[in-house]
Amino acid sequence: MAVLEVNFISETLMRTVPMHVILPADKLPMPGEKRKPVKPFKTLYLLHGILGNYTDWLYGTRIQRWAEEKNLAVVMPSGDNASYVDRAQEHNYYGQFIGEELVDMTRKMFRLSEKREDTFIGGLSMGGYGALRNGLKYSETFGYVAALSSAFFFEHLDSLTEDGMYFAQKRSFREATFGKDLEAAADSDMNPRYLVKKMKENGDKFPEIYMACGRQDGLLEDNRAFARYLKAENVSVTYDEEDGSHEWDFWDRQIKKVLDWLPLDERQAGRSSGNVGLGINMEK
Repeated sequence: MAVLEVNFISETLMRTVPMHVILPADKLPMPGEKRKPVKPFKTLYLLHGILGNYTDWLYGTRIQRWAEEKNLAVVMPSGDNASYVDRAQEHNYYGQFIGEELVDMTRKMFRLSEKREDTFIGGLSMGGYGALRNGLKYSETFGYVAALSSAFFFEHLDSLTEDGMYFAQKRSFREATFGKDLEAAADSDMNPRYLVKKMKENGDKFPEIYMACGRQDGLLEDNRAFARYLKAENVSVTYDEEDGSHEWDFWDRQIKKVLDWLPLDERQAGRSSGNVGLGINMEK
């Protein structure tokens, strides 16, 4: 397994951007085995939450170990606090970056499958919202979406004030991210509900969707409501709850469930540092 840090100039963001990439690497073949041909890797684009960056998933979970077991490439970009949407005023086209440029760039850099059914997007909190929004908007690219503890920014607009203890709960933060007219933004492709409606009107093919939220998470009711909405619209969704709050222990458990849910193959057996003694006769 190779873990790479990559920096490249983004045309959509007009600056150098970083990302971590987990790439399956060939294990040494077991005695008597032949090395199997390497196919293009299935790929998960994995988005961090607010206040985070491209290092979060790698250091907060065991994603590297589980990606190796599943022969999965994982791309983890930085999204700042921009919620993975496009804001032309600041030349922050984070939606286009995630849904188009990042996919195109990584496919040129690495041996990644270009098939829709092999291309996945996921995230937590703000990144869960970003995965839903961009997984739906770019549904011709992403065949599967995994949204954990998602922040649904367009719920409860009438009750937003400046009195929230947490800055992301304040109206000023939402306006800075989505524009001054939040009601208009809610009726645009920034809102996953709007995208579902438009996709149904156009007869577009939906990605498979996995959602999860902890029972002690303040975002639980919003996640339940969106899962119910998807089911009411006859959109395929797998919804999971378990004990846990808005924390890494929960996301660590859930990302393993996500990888079990995705259409992945166990990687071929081989020798690595984790099983170096397997099959070796140590007796003299």
